[in-house]
Amino acid sequence: MKVLIMSDSHGLTDEVSRIKVRHRNEVAGMIHCGDSELSYGSLEMSGFLAVRGNCDFEGNYPEHISQDLAGFRFFITHGHLYNVKMTLMNLSYKAQEENAQIACFGHSHIAGSEMIGDTIFINPGSIRLPKQGPEKTYVILEVNSNEIKVNYYDTEGNSVDVLSKKYIFD
Repeated sequence: MKVLIMSDSHGLTDEVSRIKVRHRNEVAGMIHCGDSELSYGSLEMSGFLAVRGNCDFEGNYPEHISQDLAGFRFFITHGHLYNVKMTLMNLSYKAQEENAQIACFGHSHIAGSEMIGDTIFINPGSIRLPKQGPEKTYVILEVNSNEIKVNYYDTEGNSVDVLSKKYIFD
């Protein structure tokens, strides 16, 4: 089972739509970790589990979402309320409170994933303004039983292998 994860698109519409269309037949769910700067009811955001970022001023987006997806408990937030630019400790505590095995966040525009304790933390980067690398990225999370692959792609759909990782849950 696969899940599309993106963040920090900052008003882009064509790119969000192209990525959705590219993967629509292969993913079971789609996540946007905030700063879409698009209205809650926009066509581009339809189908996404989406949260409010610090640049989203519409009040309809929730601050966070906890939801079961692909057999795992996800905690989804933008990250600005958890100081993710400095540390993942606050987000880690919240993910534990929510019993999340996967925490998705954005805000820093820095693509990367890591496992802390029993939780995988995924920042898909930004499809508009990436930091610490030239690639404008998003993630296709692939779940196979207890194996999770975090596959990064650029906006053209090319794999960014240097960022992609595999995790095993016992």
